[in-house]
Amino acid sequence: MESGCHWKVGAGRLTPDAWQAARGLDVSGLEKVFELNRQGFDPARGLVALGLLFVPFAVASALDIEAYYLSMAFGAAFIAMSDPGGTFGYRLPRVLLVAVSGALLTALAFGLGDGGWGLIVASVFALTLLGGLAVTFGVHRFMALYLLAIWYLIALTLPAAYAIDGTSNHPWAQAAAWLGGSALWIGFSALVWLARGREPQPQPIPEIPGDVTRRRLTQQIVLFALLRAFAVSLTVAITFGLDLPKASWMPIATIVAMKPSLDQAQLYAAQRLAGAILGAVLAAVVLLTITNKHALELLIVGLAAVAGAVRAVNYALYTAAVAALVLIAEDVPHPQNLTEEWDRIAYTFIGVGIAVAVMLIASRLQARSAPSPSPAT
Repeated sequence: MESGCHWKVGAGRLTPDAWQAARGLDVSGLEKVFELNRQGFDPARGLVALGLLFVPFAVASALDIEAYYLSMAFGAAFIAMSDPGGTFGYRLPRVLLVAVSGALLTALAFGLGDGGWGLIVASVFALTLLGGLAVTFGVHRFMALYLLAIWYLIALTLPAAYAIDGTSNHPWAQAAAWLGGSALWIGFSALVWLARGREPQPQPIPEIPGDVTRRRLTQQIVLFALLRAFAVSLTVAITFGLDLPKASWMPIATIVAMKPSLDQAQLYAAQRLAGAILGAVLAAVVLLTITNKHALELLIVGLAAVAGAVRAVNYALYTAAVAALVLIAEDVPHPQNLTEEWDRIAYTFIGVGIAVAVMLIASRLQARSAPSPSPAT
């Protein structure tokens, strides 16, 4: 673990300090979770995010294909976030790989979204597990698969929502929309590269780890990947297996709230939890007060701009903006009523609780497997 986490094991049990760490809470209190770094405010990046999501909105509105807006918007945003930076020749094949993978997952999600729940659960387990194991190819590649897994969970819920709304769409057309959004970022980054003299460009989202160093898959990494895949697929099984459309926020809350790895700083993990909860509350309030789909789509654009601008200001606020954006997007095809939105918040808390429980189990297993401290001399 990083230096911010202190494990103390005695008589086979976690001491209070270790219990706090396992829960992902900083012992100094919540003030650090929401501590602001005002120098980190980046309006330029917010404007880029605004443009990336507004262009798909304008295209979808002009062509009267609103059902494909979310695929275009998330394609543009997530491809930008997975861009490793560097020379254009280095970036292009890697970004294209994520774009094509995302398109195939989009087609699969829209194809399975109204089908048998067993295949849905199996696909989520496999994708989440592979994403966890992808850290062997570097943290940056792990993050790319993490983003694709979030999109896959969103896309799985959309066919039923569109069916309720009476909106027709096709899996491969949705995949093409994802590729269209991806092409938007690729074209924009190519123009920036040419305008700057074809010099290597920095990673557009520097806070996302850019490490592509290969590492050995340890027993700890494999175990945590399995636990993480089990937690997310469990929430998907509850949602689809029990036919609980109100629980569709639960898998998203679980994957957003969970630490991507056990070696993550405790403050960062606590901010993820706080942000997931705040984002759910914000999304519910928005969906209770705004029912116009165009207004909701514009709000998604605005939240993307806020997230881009405050990423370095406070990670909890950034996570809240992203979580609200994702949850609102999941509900755009069919906004719900008061009772259903509060039910969704309840399921969100259940999803966060499952994430915390799994992190606690994984942390306890890590503490037990850690070597005993050397006797004092």
